[in-house]
Amino acid sequence: MINELHISLQQKMNNAVEHVRNELATLRTGRANPRMIDHVKIDYYGSLQPLKILANISAPEPRLLVVEPFDKTQIGNIEKSILLANIGMTPSNDSNVIRLPIPELTEERRGELVKVAHEVVEEGKVSIRNARRDTNHDLKTLAKDESISDDNVHRAMDNFQELTDNHIKELDEILNVKEQEILHD
Repeated sequence: MINELHISLQQKMNNAVEHVRNELATLRTGRANPRMIDHVKIDYYGSLQPLKILANISAPEPRLLVVEPFDKTQIGNIEKSILLANIGMTPSNDSNVIRLPIPELTEERRGELVKVAHEVVEEGKVSIRNARRDTNHDLKTLAKDESISDDNVHRAMDNFQELTDNHIKELDEILNVKEQEILHD
């Protein structure tokens, strides 16, 4: 049963790390990244659809995103949705593709983005610590019900703490990479 708790905890922590990676990928740096506009939703025949399923998004140049809709009749609708998403980029279309030039980041904006990155990572750390706390609680409950020895409980809790420390270290490394990307691109 302890192994099952360990596996479950590791999965929860891996999910938290992956969520942080996805959130940080949407932060706008000075370099074009198609994931920057992942959160943009398009009103497509009465239902909101993610842009990425309605168009091919590419970054042919370091400071340019190109959105090529699969349905060319929706190009105006997509352009309008990008403008309304307030992502700090002004789209221009030539009736075939939408181009999104990425403006230079100011030092002030870079500082704000670093703060946002820190907040996202801190939320991930809290999620990891909460998963550890919940698993420790489950372990203690299990120990009461199934007479697991105190040594096994403490050994498992030490393993859970080590797992927590490794995942938090991974988040710190991800944050350092993102900070460098924001500050130096």
